[in-house]
Amino acid sequence: MQFNSQALKRNPQFAQAHFDTGNALLELKCYEEALASYDRALAIQPDFVQALSNRGNALFELKRCEEALASYDRALAIQPDFAQALSNRGNVLFELKRYEEALASYDRALAIQPDFAQALNNRGNVLFELKRYEEALASYDRALAIQSDFAQALSNRGNVLLELKRYEEALASYDRALAIQPDFAQALSNRGNALFELKRYEEALASYDRALAIQPDAAEAHHGRGNVLSTFELKRYEEALASYDRALAIRPDFADAHHGRGTMLKAFGRIKEARHVLEKAVELAPRKAQFLSSLAESKRFVDGDAHFTLVESLARDMESLPEEDQTYLHFALGKVYADLGQHERSFSHLIEGNALKRKQIVYDEAAALAQLKRIRQLFTAEAMRKGRGFGDPSTMPVFIIGMPRSGTTLVEQILASHPKIYGAGELIDFRDAVANLRGSDGSRPGLRAEELRQIGARYLERIRAYAPAAERITDKMPANFRYAGLIHLALPNARIIHTRRDPLDTCLSCFSILFGPDLQPFTYDLTELGRYYRAYAMLMEHWREVLPLEQMLEVQYEELVANFEPLARRIVAYCGLEWDDACLEFHKTQRPVWTASAAQVREPIYRGSIGRWRPYQGMLRPLIKALEGD
Repeated sequence: MQFNSQALKRNPQFAQAHFDTGNALLELKCYEEALASYDRALAIQPDFVQALSNRGNALFELKRCEEALASYDRALAIQPDFAQALSNRGNVLFELKRYEEALASYDRALAIQPDFAQALNNRGNVLFELKRYEEALASYDRALAIQSDFAQALSNRGNVLLELKRYEEALASYDRALAIQPDFAQALSNRGNALFELKRYEEALASYDRALAIQPDAAEAHHGRGNVLSTFELKRYEEALASYDRALAIRPDFADAHHGRGTMLKAFGRIKEARHVLEKAVELAPRKAQFLSSLAESKRFVDGDAHFTLVESLARDMESLPEEDQTYLHFALGKVYADLGQHERSFSHLIEGNALKRKQIVYDEAAALAQLKRIRQLFTAEAMRKGRGFGDPSTMPVFIIGMPRSGTTLVEQILASHPKIYGAGELIDFRDAVANLRGSDGSRPGLRAEELRQIGARYLERIRAYAPAAERITDKMPANFRYAGLIHLALPNARIIHTRRDPLDTCLSCFSILFGPDLQPFTYDLTELGRYYRAYAMLMEHWREVLPLEQMLEVQYEELVANFEPLARRIVAYCGLEWDDACLEFHKTQRPVWTASAAQVREPIYRGSIGRWRPYQGMLRPLIKALEGD
């Protein structure tokens, strides 16, 4: 008996066998071999729809996306109602960033199979990329209504809640995902992001570390770890830099990690290196206005600058950007045009950027001004007299106070160059020590002896941890000017240095800076800024009247710049220490500086900001009027 070998090869059973082999190989991640098996199945049975679809899956895993798309389309030409192929086709289009087409493909799949949880999850991912966050959330919720233990959908739901700034809900969604899948590294990393936004930094760090224990090559977790380590609260700057480096070793094209590394290098005074790294971030993500803003702050623009063309190009497309990016871009343009001497154009962008930022923040001006007035009313000369003699006698703390942009960074850098002084930067430790006992502004009536002792002791305990061997530790949180009276009572031997600068230069400099989240909310409107400055000046005048004369050293920024060495010697002597010539070379001192003056204090003496307000005089009328009290 004779057999027809060609007919045998066309037998559907052989096609099914090759198909099953392909599926097994696909599960084993042997993608090339799986592709070959599917091709053999299709050589026998060209209309084998499932083989065409799974062939697309193998090609997708091999990053051959266009071929995968063609394979899905061949399957759908034979069977248009093949929901799985439509969903997989959507995945390829998503990878190709053809988001609208991907969305249409998922919607076709769901029209055929409405309870297709995976397609609903993936549809949510497309809507997320399209920044249609509420619709994305609804799609994830539909998926979870069908499959409540869908860990990936719960994690993705957390991501969209994070974008919507619903951080507590995002955290709860990640926790639900992790209850189902405890080794879900991506959810742990994203959970760290939610905790970071909630300012629960130690918990965020632990979450990133858990993610990395499971998946050591998770670049996003290394990046997030760098972000949390670089906060004022943790101040683990060397570790932060190392985390950014690890993220980039894994993913060299990770723009956010380049940006984080660049800002860290700038803080360390490695300005030239920082600039190159920030340029790389901009190259990788040229439409990310925050990166352009950081780059603008790290260099001086001149005519013909290549990045000037990029900034202007993005500015022409301003309306297409999210509001937050528009804000960054306006501040970047303000800096660029100021560098080029185009003051009116610079100021117009500062007006726009500050107006956008003012809309994004909560600032109760009446409450802020009332707080400063209440402090004057409660810390009277009599109250100060009665409160003396109860605080901690330590001579360690040196408080540098004043308005932002008034020279506090320069004074601290001078002192931090002394071998016996540790420059701790802007600390929230005194505020926290006060808040634990007296409320956030320290102006609750009554100054009990035990409270004053506890405030001093708690503050000292916290700052000693930064530098246990230092004789002096500086705290240059400018806003501590509110606490000058309480500082004197809780720490009677602490030094207080008040830095002053021309009010118009101070305020214009504040208005030119996009401060970090929750910082300096009074700076984004010229009239509000002027009124706040007046209230600050009145409170400082009050402290001069009620504090002992020797308790507070006044340093005028312009005088310090003009007559540097004698005033620097006076500042060091006021802190009770012998002079050290290292203080003259403060610009060489290697330490992290996070303020907007990070680049300036790396120069021997920076005089360029004196009289900065003059070219803007006609544009500063609302500020001048508010400063005058009209």
